[in-house]
Amino acid sequence: MVAIQLTAAKAPWLRAERIVISFFLAIGGIGLVSSLVYLIYEMLRRSFEVTGIQLLASSVAAWALNVLLFSLAYWRLDRGGPEARANHANTRPDWLFPQQSAPEYVPPDWRPTFVDYLFLAFDTATAFSPTDALPLTSRAKALMMLQSTISLVTVIAVAARAINILGS
Repeated sequence: MVAIQLTAAKAPWLRAERIVISFFLAIGGIGLVSSLVYLIYEMLRRSFEVTGIQLLASSVAAWALNVLLFSLAYWRLDRGGPEARANHANTRPDWLFPQQSAPEYVPPDWRPTFVDYLFLAFDTATAFSPTDALPLTSRAKALMMLQSTISLVTVIAVAARAINILGS
């Protein structure tokens, strides 16, 4: 992302970025789901061997990876991705950001940046719902539901174990 911002020849960097992000999303997504499954399995199998610190560290790491992965996925998909946005292609948006509803408060050529998608992913993982940007397409809604589900499973696993630790 930094290389794209710093260079004039954006096309080769955009292609490389697409490949790297797709690879990271695939590996990270598999890692996130498998780590959650393993965490829950270990909690059920050996509930007394999982300490509170291990549980907290694992859940924070899973939550942070959830936010990072989905922010990249949202950024990669919305409006045709960074390539289409860099070329000012007029593609259909997946999310409606508040800046689009109040154009008098933003520059006329405003487009969402990665920070906007990071904020969207953070809100979805924290509040389990859209708080800032509204999903406009079915794929946006499905991605947000998946992210909320992963976040909810993480929170439930930590809460259940914390209650179990408090009871003993």
